[in-house]
Amino acid sequence: MRLNRFFGNFDLNGKVAGTSDKELINQLRNVLRLKVGEEIILCDGKLNEAECSIESLDKNEATFKILKTEKNKKELEWEIVLYCSILKKENFELAVQKAVELGVKRIIPVIASRTVKLGLKRDRLDKIIKEAAEQSGRGILPILSDYVGFNDAVSDALLNDLNIFFDLGGVSLGQIKDDISKCKNIGIFIGPEGGWDESEIGLAIKNRFKIASLSPFTLRAETAVIAGLAAVIRSHAL
Repeated sequence: MRLNRFFGNFDLNGKVAGTSDKELINQLRNVLRLKVGEEIILCDGKLNEAECSIESLDKNEATFKILKTEKNKKELEWEIVLYCSILKKENFELAVQKAVELGVKRIIPVIASRTVKLGLKRDRLDKIIKEAAEQSGRGILPILSDYVGFNDAVSDALLNDLNIFFDLGGVSLGQIKDDISKCKNIGIFIGPEGGWDESEIGLAIKNRFKIASLSPFTLRAETAVIAGLAAVIRSHAL
């Protein structure tokens, strides 16, 4: 049976762990309707996790008996940073959710020249990241950075070993798979609904980003996030 996983500020070094987090307690008691004696997994966000049984559970506090602790070994041994233009409506939320499920370590929202949507609902995005990390078995909570302009995103990306700038006019990803497989830090750039403008493509080329295409078809930005990350992860494993 698959156990429910929960991230929190847990001390997993002893025999017992506890929490007074009202949101978590409400989820345990009123959403999942878990009872004393049932088992869950607690994660501290630092790769440590513990299989536990619920010892007590009231509206103010919960305690857990730690049955077994271990290190999470599912995280990628290399790092992906997603630079994604802010998208309209729920599309950015979907992009963030799937990026977390696919193993991204850091997400940087970008305001590009053709970005339509400005501003983010930070609390909602943090909740989506937490729930996606729990659902997918992550050992850490990916970082959601504050949004930045395109030039600042490029400056940040210069610290990566490789940056892949997805654009319909780029080369196929297969042509750069050898570069991908050698790198420990890879940045992925996904543009807005209207695509990158010429000055942004030019700046990416100037900074030696790899301009790559995912498909001969024009993909929605949120689709490009999923397809791009999955393709890069697969290329790195080859």
